[in-house]
Amino acid sequence: MAETTNRRILVAATPEGPLAEKHFRIEDGAVPEPGEGEVLVRTVLLSIDPANRAWLQGRTYRDQVLPGEVMAGLVVGEVAAENGTGVPIGTYVVGDGGWAEYSVLPAGRVRQIEPAGDLAYHLGVFGPTGLTAYFGLFDVGRPAAGETVLVSAAAGATGSVVGQLARIHGCRVVGVTGSAAKNQVLTTRLGFDAAIDHRSPTFADDLRHACPNGVDVYFDNVGGHVLDSALRRMNTHGRIVCCGAVSQYDTGTPAPGPAGVPGLVVTKRLRMEGLLVFDYTQRFGEAVAALAGWLRAGELVELHDIVEGLANAPRALIGMLAGENVGKRIVRVGPDRLPATA
Repeated sequence: MAETTNRRILVAATPEGPLAEKHFRIEDGAVPEPGEGEVLVRTVLLSIDPANRAWLQGRTYRDQVLPGEVMAGLVVGEVAAENGTGVPIGTYVVGDGGWAEYSVLPAGRVRQIEPAGDLAYHLGVFGPTGLTAYFGLFDVGRPAAGETVLVSAAAGATGSVVGQLARIHGCRVVGVTGSAAKNQVLTTRLGFDAAIDHRSPTFADDLRHACPNGVDVYFDNVGGHVLDSALRRMNTHGRIVCCGAVSQYDTGTPAPGPAGVPGLVVTKRLRMEGLLVFDYTQRFGEAVAALAGWLRAGELVELHDIVEGLANAPRALIGMLAGENVGKRIVRVGPDRLPATA
C-alpha cells in the first residue's frame, strides 16, 4: 500500500442550532495498522444520512459522536490490509468506517459484497435505504393492494424506494416533498399517483385532494407539521410507520409531538410504530433478493446523488438537511479500481 496519509473529518464542536461547516475540521494523520482480527478499509463511497445530524446531538441507537472524534458514517470500501482475518486484500466491504480515507474495523463488523453494478447500490437500494423501505413498508405498514400509502420526504433516499414498493404492491401512492421539481420526479419517473409540496400555503387542502379517500398507511420520515396533517387524514385502523423526523434534527429546540396524539390514535384506532432496520438483520438476504429482482425487471428505479471529495462531506450533509438532494446522497472519497464494464 503506497498511501501513508489518512485524511479524516472530525467533529469540532457539538452544534447547538443549525449545522454549519464550522462544526467540523479536517485532520491528516498516518494510515492506521490493523490489529489482530481487523481489516484496514480504504473508503470509496461514504453514506450521508439524516441520522448523522441526530448522532451529533445525543445518544440515539448509538453513542453520540463527540468533539474530537471522527464523524461516524457507513462506507463502501476496499480491504487494503488485514491481520489474521482471512479476508482477501481487494475485497469490497460495507462497514461503519466514518468520515475518513482509511479506517480499521473488526472483520466481524464488515459485510463483504460482490461489487456487481454500481457500488452506490450497496449504500442505497441494497443498503440501509432499501432495507428500511422494504421492512418498514411491508412488516410495519402492512399495506393491502388498493390502499392509499402516503410517504413524506418522498424524493429522498428511503421515501423514493418506499413509494415505488407500494406502487409495485398495487397501492395508490402519494408523495410529499418540498418542491415542484421533486414532485415531477415522483410522478414522471417513479410512478407515484400524486405528489404535493409541504411548503405550499394550501398544503392541508392539497393533501385532502390528493387523498380523497383518506390514508391507510403513512410512512413518516419527517415528523413536524406533515405528521400533524397526515394524522388528520388517516383512515380508521390506519398504520403510521415512524422512520425518522428530519424536520426536527437540525435545531436545538425540536418542536413538541403531534397535537393529534393520543386523541386521533384512540378514536381512529391507529397504530404508530417505530422502525430500526437493524432489527431485521437475519432477513437482509430476503429483502436484497426481492429488491434486486424488481430492479432487474425495471419496476424499481434507483436514485442517488454523488458529491465528490471527502472534504465536501460537511457541505453534503448540510445540503441534504436543507432538502437539496434527490435520492440517496453519497460522497465519493476515492476510486473504486474495479474493471470497466462494457
